[in-house]
Amino acid sequence: MANESETIATGPLAVKRINFGAFYGPNGGLLIVLIVLLVVFSLLNENFLSVGNWTNVLRQVSFLMILACGQTLIILTAGIDLSIGSTMGLVSVAVAAALLHMDPFLAIAIGLFVGASVGLVNGLLVGKLAITPFVATLGTMTVAHGLAMTLTNGAPIHSLPNNWFMSLGRGFIGPVPIPVLFAIACVTVTWVILNLTKFGRYLFAIGGNEEATILAGINVNFYKISTYIFAGFLSAIAAVLLTSRVITGQPQLGSGMELDSIAAVVIGGTALVGGTGSIGGTVIGVLIIGVLRNGLTLIGMSTFVQEVVIGSMLLLAIYLSSLRLRRPRAAIA
Repeated sequence: MANESETIATGPLAVKRINFGAFYGPNGGLLIVLIVLLVVFSLLNENFLSVGNWTNVLRQVSFLMILACGQTLIILTAGIDLSIGSTMGLVSVAVAAALLHMDPFLAIAIGLFVGASVGLVNGLLVGKLAITPFVATLGTMTVAHGLAMTLTNGAPIHSLPNNWFMSLGRGFIGPVPIPVLFAIACVTVTWVILNLTKFGRYLFAIGGNEEATILAGINVNFYKISTYIFAGFLSAIAAVLLTSRVITGQPQLGSGMELDSIAAVVIGGTALVGGTGSIGGTVIGVLIIGVLRNGLTLIGMSTFVQEVVIGSMLLLAIYLSSLRLRRPRAAIA
């Protein structure tokens, strides 16, 4: 069945994954939660379902959606990336500084290179040097943040030239905000990687049983490094779009977004221990966070309480994930 878990390999690489059927199958409960939130907030505030509000909601969640795509691949391998928020800040100031002196295309290329480079460093630390992902990316998070603050003396870069770059984060194609289209493209690419390529199958295998994957002759380091580069590249895309929207280079642009991306992925059903998850679940997780933030803001709830609510949902998701992982062992016992 398309909406059920399926085996992606045989022998020592036999692991289970959840496919894009997360929208209606294994993560159907998440979809119900999202629908309930939509109904509740629409009853509490008449403006919640307005076109204007939902245009803003979709634009706001698009940046997190792009980050969460990369985070999904990393967590599937039993890794984690704490550096993507700081990477966004570093990319933002790099792009803004470049925009003051050169063509926007070149400035964007520099930003994408910076993001991918941070991802490469993460990949080498985790893959080649075998440093724990949490520790490795915590270190690069600190370095990237320090570099961004040093380059700008802690101050935003203002007075960016008014050219087509500014439309990337603020413009529309028809009725759809441009960042939303980028988010859709990133989700589509990630879905293709996970469901239609050997690369995706190996990511599930690495997260499910890394030792067996190595014994099967798979170059685990290559796939880990590539995954972190991909996440860094997506972080740069999100940073470029958000820099365009705020019209300044912000050294703290992505502060806190790394935690939101982890929360969205875990709430979406991807196990922190790796090997199980889906991009469909991640999309729902991002939408749940976006709807919660927007709805709670509309009813006048403070941002501090919002953090408590989202953090509680994350803890619940982790607990439910741990229960799912225990069930097979209990059945065997």
